[in-house]
Amino acid sequence: MPSPRISRNAVIALSVVALHVGLIWALQSGLVLRAAELIVPAEVLAQFIEPPAPKVEPASPAPPVPPAPPKPQVKPAPAVERKAVVKPAVQPQRPLAIADPTPSPNAPTGNLAPAEPAPAPIAAAPAAPPAPPAPPAPPAPPAIQLPSSDADYLQNPLPPYPKLSKQLYEQGTVIIRVLVGVDGLAKKADIQKSSGFSRLDEIALNTALHKWRYVPGKRDGVAVEMWVNAPISFKLD
Repeated sequence: MPSPRISRNAVIALSVVALHVGLIWALQSGLVLRAAELIVPAEVLAQFIEPPAPKVEPASPAPPVPPAPPKPQVKPAPAVERKAVVKPAVQPQRPLAIADPTPSPNAPTGNLAPAEPAPAPIAAAPAAPPAPPAPPAPPAPPAIQLPSSDADYLQNPLPPYPKLSKQLYEQGTVIIRVLVGVDGLAKKADIQKSSGFSRLDEIALNTALHKWRYVPGKRDGVAVEMWVNAPISFKLD
């Protein structure tokens, strides 16, 4: 019994199937990946090994050369004119005249006029008199210390306030002018300024003249009689 003949199409189909089967087996076994690893890195390395092209920077323009300074012009020195010197001709020597000691018959006779005397020298101006001495400075004014009635050790009493003045609401300040002696006692007293109320003025005058003592006034440290104003105030609380 004869074997069946395989058609050409069947052979082609079997070849394609076998090729695919072999490719699948190669993929599974890693042969294709190894081939790709061997091929691809070579290309990649070839790309990275190539050095980059250097950048060519444009050359900076050269600085302009400054122009050379102009050369100073030298002026030629003015020509000096030379003048010809003409020497005078040599003249013949003349004979010298000799004085004759004999007087001339026409010359005047007689004594000559005496010479004028020299002027007397001018006397120097007299020296200015010395300035008078400055007057002495005036003496310093004497140190004056006025009398006082405010010293604590005097213990001067306050003047009594009149009852009628309190009822009438009279108040004010009286200034008493007192002559204080060297012993600190009042010798004289008068009213320098009134308070406006006679009762208050009389009480103040009597107190300053008869009941108060004073620190005497001094001139250059020496006690002297001296006037002083003593104010006395009357005020209602």
